[in-house]
Amino acid sequence: MVQHAPNIEWHFRAVERVERLLKTVTTALDQAGIPYAVIGGNAVATWVATRDVGAVRATKDVDILLRRSDLQSVADVLAPLGFISDDVMGIPVFMEATDPLPSQGVHVIVANEKVRAHSRFPAPDVEDVVRSSSGHLVVGLRALVVMKLDAFRRTDQVHLEDMLRQGLITRELVHHLPGDFLDRLRHVRDTMEWFTQKPEF
Repeated sequence: MVQHAPNIEWHFRAVERVERLLKTVTTALDQAGIPYAVIGGNAVATWVATRDVGAVRATKDVDILLRRSDLQSVADVLAPLGFISDDVMGIPVFMEATDPLPSQGVHVIVANEKVRAHSRFPAPDVEDVVRSSSGHLVVGLRALVVMKLDAFRRTDQVHLEDMLRQGLITRELVHHLPGDFLDRLRHVRDTMEWFTQKPEF
């Protein structure tokens, strides 16, 4: 009996869709002069790529940091490009009208506001950004690490592992973090597999 390997074409299509979505939205915001920062998995991928492109992990959606005062302007800029806006459990989302699935949209985190009621810190401002080699603005590394430690879901822990493996998270970077955040970071570091060069925090 001949067995067939799984068709992974869907995976490549999903990666291409996220890359296209990211480029479309960030290009539109840049052209409109609206401050933003790419966050989440795409931000992690951008920082990891500065050390090892082969270590970049794919992500299924786009997360972006925006000021609340700019949300309507963003909606106006994206509407001619085929995007509609919605609010999903308090999270602003921009979706392509041809495929209006919130899970595949552009999820907005509001700058200078807490992501969840139990968050320790508000999200950073859109001024803490660097321009990536791909052209989009990405949130600063320390701010990204703090966001990941604050959320600390399993996905965030994996992203922290990726950044640790590339030597992006250093003692200097996490200086002055709250003690419980350092404990979270040490837990991630100490439970990583195949990781021998463990930085001291």
